[in-house]
Amino acid sequence: MTAALLALAVALQGPDTAAAPRRCEIVLDHAGYAVQVPVTANLNNVHGGGGVVAHCRGTGSQLSADSVAWYPLVRRFDMVGNVRIRDTSFALDSRTAAYFTGDERLEAYTNVVAVNRQSGSVLRGPNLTYLRAAQGIRDTSDMRATGRPTIEYRAESDTTAEPYVIVADRVRMRGNDEVWAGGTVTIDRSDFAARGDSFALDQGTGRGHLVGRRPPTVMGKGARPYTLLGARIDLALEHRDIRRVEANGTGHASGQDWDLTADTIHLAIAQKKLQQAFAWGDSTRATAVSSQQTIVADSIALDVPEEVLTEVRAFGRAISTTRRDTTAAADVDWIAGDTVTARFDAETDSAGRKRTEIRQVLARGSARALTHHYDEQRRADPPAINYSRGDGISIALRRRRVDRVVVSGGSDGIHLEPRPVVPAPADTAKPAEVRP
Repeated sequence: MTAALLALAVALQGPDTAAAPRRCEIVLDHAGYAVQVPVTANLNNVHGGGGVVAHCRGTGSQLSADSVAWYPLVRRFDMVGNVRIRDTSFALDSRTAAYFTGDERLEAYTNVVAVNRQSGSVLRGPNLTYLRAAQGIRDTSDMRATGRPTIEYRAESDTTAEPYVIVADRVRMRGNDEVWAGGTVTIDRSDFAARGDSFALDQGTGRGHLVGRRPPTVMGKGARPYTLLGARIDLALEHRDIRRVEANGTGHASGQDWDLTADTIHLAIAQKKLQQAFAWGDSTRATAVSSQQTIVADSIALDVPEEVLTEVRAFGRAISTTRRDTTAAADVDWIAGDTVTARFDAETDSAGRKRTEIRQVLARGSARALTHHYDEQRRADPPAINYSRGDGISIALRRRRVDRVVVSGGSDGIHLEPRPVVPAPADTAKPAEVRP
């Protein structure tokens, strides 16, 4: 048995080198038993069992399994049963594994748990191929897995930080910063979720993207959730947190108080909450819709600090329409100009939920406005209609109705009062003649 262990150790040793990272030269430290099987005049297959412990010579790497087998012709080291591998940058547990020393490739199967000890990322799945960084072969480690593995992805070794949980049909992780996933990809964290057919992320550049035949989707999962869809979604990260989400092509974003469509939509995020949204396009004009208002323009910016809508700014042939609480198609107020700004107040309802109410709309540059004015004392009566033009127009609203219109700079217009109700004609009929 001692001769067999020595033969195995010598067979696995390669040329020594002081360069790092070193190639793994496996040396057996302990085995319950070992058997040699000759395959050539100078080479023997070696089988060990009863609990085997080994290490990579000159490194801190350790390997253990219930039993092992060494095949020198193919330079393959098989491990079966309770496989444990601990490298300086990698840790693995599995049912079986095969280590190919020629190209520093590890293949593990069944109940695989792999940990990147530098970043803290954890992969769990049915299989794994690990390409170890080694002198003269590759300078960066590479992990690949299929069978829908689950990854707790971290860019830095901070186990207290909440990871992104990535699930996909197949994944690849290169070094500490790069990850690719394909086939029904889901990404989840307490504040964020994403869905797509494929995903790529490079933490080194802070960029990632989602694509797919089905429109990829990003969702904010806070108290006031939002959703973003597009032909392609790009992500910008800083210190592991997503700071910007971009939908490029057929973008559609929605929140509790608003809905936004455009060719391109960017969402700005801070402190894990949506703060701003920007939309523009060539084939489709940007459109923002709130509960009371619709704005269309070449480009639109929304301020939503702490995910509450406070202001909408529209640029380029902008028009805002506001419908009164009625189904009458003609009963629509609108204001247009080179730019339009709508301002909202946040209110809290009886249930403690925040809601927004529009309080002011402003137009600048070739401004026009058509507004309806109702008599609060006689709400059933038709409204007065006002059409105004000027360099600038400001409309103040109260309880979702027009309260005041101010026109400035070369102003003109027309104001139409409702037609008075025609009084009923007096009864001039003679009394009927009474006959005896």
